[in-house]
Amino acid sequence: MRLSVIVPARNEADVLRPCLESLLAQSEADFALAKDWELLLVDDGSTDGTRSIALGLSSVTVLDPEPLKPGWTGKANAVWTAARQAQGEWLLFTDADTIHAAGNLRRAIHEAQHAQVVMLSYSPRQVVKGFWQRALMPLIFSELAPAYPPEKVSDPASRVAAANGQFLMVQRAAYFQVGGHSAVAGSLLEDVDLAFLLKRRKYPIRFRYAPDALSTRMYRSFGAMFEGWTKNLARLFAYPVMMAAWRALDLLLLIGLPLLLWHYFALPVARYALAAVWLRVLWRFYARVAKSNFSAVDCALSVVALPLFCLLLVSSWWQHTVRGSVAWKGRAYSTAKQ
Repeated sequence: MRLSVIVPARNEADVLRPCLESLLAQSEADFALAKDWELLLVDDGSTDGTRSIALGLSSVTVLDPEPLKPGWTGKANAVWTAARQAQGEWLLFTDADTIHAAGNLRRAIHEAQHAQVVMLSYSPRQVVKGFWQRALMPLIFSELAPAYPPEKVSDPASRVAAANGQFLMVQRAAYFQVGGHSAVAGSLLEDVDLAFLLKRRKYPIRFRYAPDALSTRMYRSFGAMFEGWTKNLARLFAYPVMMAAWRALDLLLLIGLPLLLWHYFALPVARYALAAVWLRVLWRFYARVAKSNFSAVDCALSVVALPLFCLLLVSSWWQHTVRGSVAWKGRAYSTAKQ
């Protein structure tokens, strides 16, 4: 069998059907025979209609994860259960909130083979709804871009490693050789840590922004967005409090310099000097945010979300470092060993 697609799902009834249909719709074009691929849905203790949706679609195999063991995250446990039952030469782990473009599976396999890598991961086009998502997400992704530059991730000579669990395809043999998700069982960033394990073992990996391949809407509410980024930011960035301080300084300068300009407007030297400094700060801020791959309108809104971004960074640091636990989808996870 050429490919096994593994979708972990915990209470994903509101997004699951479009994801599975986008995968099933391309199967005939991607694979000549039904036996060339399989689609495995792991129902991770859902209490909504997730299971019934999956059972209602042909060619979807529904699995139950093994009982959750201490020290394991629910997602790692779910996908590890499926990976050991999967038959594919390639394993594709993808989230229930993704929508896959036609031909995506076939093209991904060809890309991985052409690049001669054992892991291929895509960063999808992010679909944002509502004011706070539109304003906040460009800020976060503009910080991710320099922290995990795809050209360095894909460079075997660089120590930088990254992957996105929304689309993570890995060669079966390499996956099991490094221990798969059992080796990152307690990680809240299992995708990044799995990429690091492979790269440390000198396996070639590839990571890129792929809006042509798939899209995702990560969060359906402000609360889910707050909880999700609180879980992840302190693990994504090495110094979240310092980053919060720098972004707070951005906000102070972007607001404070115009106020000073208004106050000293009658003084020509001060007026021109303050205007020049403010324009420089504004240009640097938006030049950075423009790297987020969001629309110009969303990037323009991002300045309003600076206080929220700072709050999330500090909250994430607090829960990871001081409190020692984070919550996600009804479960609490210890961060003591993160």
